[in-house]
Amino acid sequence: MKRLALAGLLLTALLLPARAGLLKDYSHIRGNHYFGWSQDEATIRRELGYGKQIGMNSTRICLYYRRYKQDPEKYLETFRNYVRIANSMGISVMPIIWDGCSLDPAILKPEFWKTEGDAYVRRLVEFMKGEDGIICWDVMNEPTCNAYHDKCDSEEEHLAHRAEIFRFVRHYCELVKQLDKENPITVGVQFARNLEEASADLVDIITFHDYLPTEARVEASWQTAEAVARKYGKPLMNSETGCTGRGNPYELALGKCYEHHAGFYAFELMIHGHFGPIHGFFYPDGTIRDPGIITAFLGISRNRNLPTMIKENANMEHYVEKALAEARDALALDLARPGTTDALLEAAEYCANLLEGNQLVPLWDLPTAHIKAWRAQKESERDGWAIRNFLYDLTAQLKEKCQLI
Repeated sequence: MKRLALAGLLLTALLLPARAGLLKDYSHIRGNHYFGWSQDEATIRRELGYGKQIGMNSTRICLYYRRYKQDPEKYLETFRNYVRIANSMGISVMPIIWDGCSLDPAILKPEFWKTEGDAYVRRLVEFMKGEDGIICWDVMNEPTCNAYHDKCDSEEEHLAHRAEIFRFVRHYCELVKQLDKENPITVGVQFARNLEEASADLVDIITFHDYLPTEARVEASWQTAEAVARKYGKPLMNSETGCTGRGNPYELALGKCYEHHAGFYAFELMIHGHFGPIHGFFYPDGTIRDPGIITAFLGISRNRNLPTMIKENANMEHYVEKALAEARDALALDLARPGTTDALLEAAEYCANLLEGNQLVPLWDLPTAHIKAWRAQKESERDGWAIRNFLYDLTAQLKEKCQLI
């Protein structure tokens, strides 16, 4: 796959200028969805700082009407505060006004628009007028990703619900454009095939999502999205992508964004909560679980060209043999002797570093993580037999992986 030059990704000059309005090209956007926008300022700055380290220059955040209703003024102040913090760090914001994934069908009725919906959107948009840092309003996230759309008793009911949803989307596209002449709008549709039906004629930026499981399917989605963008003469972005649990690894998903020279928002900045097992870049302390996610964000991919691949040889300089010899000496020590568990852990780390450094063990269960946990305990609290068995297992893995007899 083609990649943009790494240096180009990190140029701060590519950041969206304050209140720049609609741009012709959004290929410079390197964004992440961010659930943590309503936290305290110190946490926000710390977590956005993790993204800044890898060139993140925009965030996509979800607003929730039900939370707004609890205390409108406090909610608006919290939202504006986040936009100001992000902007001060050179990070733009794409706020989502309505979320299809948590859709309450009651809001789709025109009666709701007249009594509550329109008032909420007017208050939200007018409150933020003149603020720097908003790159675009996402009028609705994934309008069709909900039970009201997917779980109908008949095809007739399904089509009726679908039409009702898109009437709602179009109504609020028109209202937001009427209220804000400065900032562009979009609708982050669930599938590229929904772009025209949803709002392609009304939005300023075409945005779609991709969680498809193979390169061919992802590419087909891009072809569909690009055709719509060309038809309407509008810029294109992928505003949500990347999920290890859907066969849509970040390297595939973000690699396609680079290949098509398009900006993107990965899902999501932090590893936490319900989506933690299948999404996320950073833990709260700034550590990561998979360096491949970070390199994918930077536009760097693994080598999948078999003729040019040079595989690691852990024992090229006989260090595996040296590590096994040290392990044998440690395993011969008496567990009752002071310092034995330290010696076992030292030998275990030697073996673990060879296994991890040469990609011979899975990243989700790093041996060095277990070693760190044992070392954090007092020697008197350690389970010596468990540590001994752990070291023995590491030596067995090294022998097997390096084909040593």
